[in-house]
Amino acid sequence: MNIKSKAFPVAISARHIHVSEKDLQALFGPNATLTKDFDLSQPGQFAAKERVSIEGPKGVIHNVRVLGPVRTATQVEISRTDAMKLGLNPPLRQSGDIEQSASIKLINQQQEVIIRQGAIIAQAHIHMTEQDAQALDVHNNEVVSVEVDSERPVTFRRVVVRVSNDFSLEMHIDTDEANAGFIEQQAQGRIVKSFS
Repeated sequence: MNIKSKAFPVAISARHIHVSEKDLQALFGPNATLTKDFDLSQPGQFAAKERVSIEGPKGVIHNVRVLGPVRTATQVEISRTDAMKLGLNPPLRQSGDIEQSASIKLINQQQEVIIRQGAIIAQAHIHMTEQDAQALDVHNNEVVSVEVDSERPVTFRRVVVRVSNDFSLEMHIDTDEANAGFIEQQAQGRIVKSFS
């Protein structure tokens, strides 16, 4: 197998929400701003102290973390297990691709917002700079396979490469993917092959 030598960290992304300015005000009140709790690994991104509940036809999940900064459109990223609990069938998508995705209700105490689209299961992806892409011999939006070191080694297929000099080298998977492969935070991954 053609294994590219450079390893990179694999981060487990739990359920979370990116909010628009409009929905932030609707949920937390006029002139509300996100309060930084701690920085995330990607430059400029942070976990906010604000949390909301998310509700679908069959259930509710409480204390879902909001991430900042605000975005142009609200997006809710959940796992397949979360979706089953909520009674939703969100599509597997790249972050930001929310056209005709699932509807979901966001709740903060007495405030509620129903987003008509925006709930997705995020496709596994690798953030990297242009220099990283050159070193790994890949390009933006290329689809690759990644082998992750763990007690139960697993190879992820259809992992999307996302290249920007605003990024830091790191692969993101969700909690279902991590649990299936016994993967813990900061496991290491390697690109094993490209395919179309």
